[in-house]
Amino acid sequence: MDQLSPHHVPVYETREQQRRLWEQCAERGQPVVAVRDAHRGYIVRYDLQHLDTELSAGALARLRKRTRDWRTYPTATDGGSGAGTDPLSESEGVGGEAGPVSGDLHTDSEQSARQLASRLSAVVFDRGHWQ
Repeated sequence: MDQLSPHHVPVYETREQQRRLWEQCAERGQPVVAVRDAHRGYIVRYDLQHLDTELSAGALARLRKRTRDWRTYPTATDGGSGAGTDPLSESEGVGGEAGPVSGDLHTDSEQSARQLASRLSAVVFDRGHWQ
């Protein structure tokens, strides 16, 4: 699998649904890339822990850059479109935590969460990025 399309990104709400999804991915030998409906927003989650691997430093930098490039930030100096990220905070710039083994990235809608998950799945699914 190279990349998930936005409409193929799984969305879950309950711990039971999460557990089943993680089990399915473990059985297939695939990382998890999914969206959690957190009722006050959506969280894009990726996880490689069950595969006993992690993203390389270069892949993690690429994943964070893809996230920052996709996000909008209100103080951007791009002519008013809102694109850009917080120049001081890596965590705020990516909208959550993005580590080498797993990450939780917050969005405000299911549609934006699916788009971000699709974008990040290209990095997470590429075994050449694992170490």
